[in-house]
Amino acid sequence: MKEHAVKLAILDTLADGYFHSGEELGEQLNISRAAVSKHVKGIQEWGVDIFSVPGKGYKLAGSMQLLNQQRLQSEVSVPVELIPVIGSTNQHLMDRIGLLQSGSVCIAEYQSQGRGRRGREWVSPFGCNLYLSMYWRLEAGMAGAMGLSLVVGVAIVEALEKLGIEGIKLKWPNDLYYRDKKLAGILVEMSGQAGAAAHLVIGMGMNLKMATNTQGITQPWSCLADAVEHDIDRNQLAITLINSLKTALSEYEITGMQGFVERWNRLDNYLGREIRLIMGEREVIGISSGINEQGAVLINTDNGLETYIGGEISLRGI
Repeated sequence: MKEHAVKLAILDTLADGYFHSGEELGEQLNISRAAVSKHVKGIQEWGVDIFSVPGKGYKLAGSMQLLNQQRLQSEVSVPVELIPVIGSTNQHLMDRIGLLQSGSVCIAEYQSQGRGRRGREWVSPFGCNLYLSMYWRLEAGMAGAMGLSLVVGVAIVEALEKLGIEGIKLKWPNDLYYRDKKLAGILVEMSGQAGAAAHLVIGMGMNLKMATNTQGITQPWSCLADAVEHDIDRNQLAITLINSLKTALSEYEITGMQGFVERWNRLDNYLGREIRLIMGEREVIGISSGINEQGAVLINTDNGLETYIGGEISLRGI
């Protein structure tokens, strides 16, 4: 954290969206203009769009609202740790499982080693998205965690609906979509032993206002800004998501998947559409028919209604 203090202080000043000279920034931080320039280059490596104009100074391409630890903690009932620059919020919690209270949250502005499902990289530029992980102790054990990513997806979309954001859909088993493009991903990692409680770390990365020229993303993607006409309050969004996740996970411990099937099917991006399910070399083609109480995807094929618990879904022909 200390090693990034100067960069974060520069960003805090630039977050208002106005020009600030290198001299002004240097005086504020008691560093040289050359040092300011060096730190600005480091910030740009985080994916932040900063430009400079001779005689005016440095300016963000757009205003930036930074996350606020005090506000976050004051409006949720679980411990929240804001680490602006981190390797991975999921890994941070995984490394501290024995020390955490159930429901503990880690949230970041930037991840240098963000990851998605199957070990894929999750591109995580600074300050324009939301990277959040929650630890949950599931007394039902690892077997009881089947379909948990579906529950998390429902909780996230319902949280967005509470904020008046409509049109967000779910893609089985762990993605959020807007207009057939990926908006957010969910990664559930777990540890534990048979007969004992499961230790779950539930991670979510959501695109909020990401630059269209962001590099490293290999599939069509969308941003929450595409779905709303106003600026997104990142702190309020995080607060609403955390509270919704905590409520949904508590409900899941009581009802299991049974309490979430209808809620998930209401939000299914592909319900009633022709899809293909890819499992290694095998493909299944049919009409998407939602999920069942085990969290399996239902596909109406030429052989009738079939259920699958693994694989990757896409629209047929894409």
